[in-house]
Amino acid sequence: MTSLNRKLIRDVVHLRGQVIAVALVVACGIAAFVAMRSTYYSLLDSQAAYYQQYRFADVFAQIKRAPESLAPRIAAIPGIASAQTRVVAGVTLDVPGVSEPARGRIVSIPEKQTAMLNDLHILSGRYIEPGKRDEVIISGAFSTANNLKSGDTLTAIINGRWQRLRIVGVALSPEYVYEIGGGEMFPDSRRFGVMWMSRDALGPIFDMEGAFNDVAVSLTPGALESDVIEQLDALLDDYGGLGAYGREDQISNHFISNEIAELKVTSTFVPGVFLGVTAFLLHLVLSRLVATQREQIAVLKAFGYGNLAIGWHYLKLAYAALLGGVAVGLAGGWWFGYSITSLYTEFFRFPVLRYQAGLNVVLTAVVISLGAATAGALVAVWRAVKLPPAEAMRPEPPARFHAGFIERLGLAYFLSPATRIIVRNLARRPVKALLTTLGISLSVALLVTGFFLYYDAVNRVIDVMFRAVYREDVSIVFNEPRPAGVRYDVEHLPGVRRVEAHRIVPARLRFGHRQRRLALTGLERDAELWRVVDMDYRVSNLPPEGVTLTKKLAESLGVAPGDLLTLEILEGERPVRHVPVVGTVDDLIGMSAYMELGALNRLMREGQTISGLHLMVDDDALPDLYARLKQTPAIRSVIIPGALLDNFNQTLARTIGTSTAILIFFACIIAVGVVYNGARIALSERGRELASLRVLGFTRREVATMLLGEQALLTLLALPTGWALGYGLSWLITWAIDTELMRLPLVISSRTLVRASLIIVLAALFSGLLVVRRINRLDLIEVLKTRE
Repeated sequence: MTSLNRKLIRDVVHLRGQVIAVALVVACGIAAFVAMRSTYYSLLDSQAAYYQQYRFADVFAQIKRAPESLAPRIAAIPGIASAQTRVVAGVTLDVPGVSEPARGRIVSIPEKQTAMLNDLHILSGRYIEPGKRDEVIISGAFSTANNLKSGDTLTAIINGRWQRLRIVGVALSPEYVYEIGGGEMFPDSRRFGVMWMSRDALGPIFDMEGAFNDVAVSLTPGALESDVIEQLDALLDDYGGLGAYGREDQISNHFISNEIAELKVTSTFVPGVFLGVTAFLLHLVLSRLVATQREQIAVLKAFGYGNLAIGWHYLKLAYAALLGGVAVGLAGGWWFGYSITSLYTEFFRFPVLRYQAGLNVVLTAVVISLGAATAGALVAVWRAVKLPPAEAMRPEPPARFHAGFIERLGLAYFLSPATRIIVRNLARRPVKALLTTLGISLSVALLVTGFFLYYDAVNRVIDVMFRAVYREDVSIVFNEPRPAGVRYDVEHLPGVRRVEAHRIVPARLRFGHRQRRLALTGLERDAELWRVVDMDYRVSNLPPEGVTLTKKLAESLGVAPGDLLTLEILEGERPVRHVPVVGTVDDLIGMSAYMELGALNRLMREGQTISGLHLMVDDDALPDLYARLKQTPAIRSVIIPGALLDNFNQTLARTIGTSTAILIFFACIIAVGVVYNGARIALSERGRELASLRVLGFTRREVATMLLGEQALLTLLALPTGWALGYGLSWLITWAIDTELMRLPLVISSRTLVRASLIIVLAALFSGLLVVRRINRLDLIEVLKTRE
């Protein structure tokens, strides 16, 4: 072992506290990168493999009713590789053990199993048998949520008639990886499920013998999706086509792709902050080490060691701290990544979602951490290399002290000697104080960001959506638009206290060359059960004319209030109307267009027509109401916001909470690392000074107060700075997650600031206790004999 390597080992042992602190921070950065990046790649690879193996379609279209003879013409459209016509319908289900009416979507499949688009992966049971008209295959999520299996039965209202269905299998489909009903954002697998049934059995029930109402197509390589959609729409228009759309707008794929995109952003942003702190800590540790080893550097150079050898020696010290952190970080990152990926399996249904921390992720993590360590150590290493031997043999010149602002303002008279020493030391080393404050502030910022995500943002989304927007107890949707007078029949159902109507009209919104396909929603003017509310709880009252758009939709279309929007209605006679945009609302979820109910009826040139009703119901009467709704053939679906909220808390909120809890845990480690390093470096730099004070008669308590009082003051100064940085980091996250699917409100509560500050104060106290132990063990004679 060379002399420099022996010296390296002694330095590592001597600085073991700082080295461990740096290693833990490195481990946090590596673990965050490996966990998030490997989860991202696991989801991305699982999605791509599943779509390819089970032939996920590229373009989808729904129509009112079209003859099967149209299928060859669809397949003949240039760019279409294959086309599959289907019958798809919504039904009401009576699920054993579920008091509320459940909703189902039945999709037709060939009686004989064959390769098809959106093919099924059978988890258990078997495929349907020819001629068995009551056999169905149910989705895996619905099966798990309700403990249903092959051999069980369900009762369903199919096109107004009760029918008993026998489950023969459980399956997955790439079309329903994220399984939600129409108009919903969160899965409720207990009350919504997908079923597959024989085309020969389903077609006659819905008057679809020799006809279809849904088509899925795959494209040839190089085909332009937009051209295919345009030709497909032109072909289906005469049959009540609702507008074709690509895979990007397919609801399940849309949710998965948005989640993967957000994960990609997070896996880049969060580890970058951790590794930036790593570079900062290494800079502090090595700068201090070089400053206290001037004579050793001079002796090494005098003995013939070159600049490269000396520079490499100090760089190896940085890598020594890095090595332990990388090992711990890789192991921790694998475990955290596996845990997060396992949570995703609860609502993303892949046949196989195998967690893989690939070699590319590991190598990238190591390279990035090496880069951060090198960047942090470079200034200190360069300082050691350029130090001439003759100058290094002399002690570092003392700082030039002069009267500071305390003396000039006459404040010194009011301060104790210990307090004056604390304030003077900070004032005379402003750069060091600023860097230490910045390091602690970054820890505060990370904690503020973590608590913002876990508490403030999620709670605001829940509060706005489920207490300000969706205020009804039950929503019902009819299988066809109905006269408004039906509300009076519903008002007499058990326990119903208030009824509000709504109208849902599928439409294509156009402005210039931009267009979006979505549902136009008509609400009553003074609606109380379903309101248009922005993220700051401001209620938008819909005017008697014109359309109100969510802010994200307006940005997507490039429109502003006052512009004239073209509405291509995809229902009935499919009229085209021009409607002014009268306002926008900055909401939190999805993209929507709203009109006052009467204005929408006039736009459609129809009488008072509604699509469904929102109900306020007495809690005691809910079981009786559910029983009546199950028996009502005219109702296509029943939506219960309270159940959606419960499911949100059980799935998505828990996933967000787990990820954020990991972030908070890492931020706590960084907080301890930064504060402890600052205190230990201060002790090393001022060891002789403190020992001299002890010899002069100062007690251990007074000496500790001088040192730790300085750290306490820096910690207090770092808190407001950290709050500001945390606000900035939170804004960056909300900006990165500002998608069509969801927006996070930038709201940081005082409770979040208190939590973050309390953790930093506890970290400072813990670090202070460790430093006090070192102060109590100071050997005064040894300290006065050496510079370290």
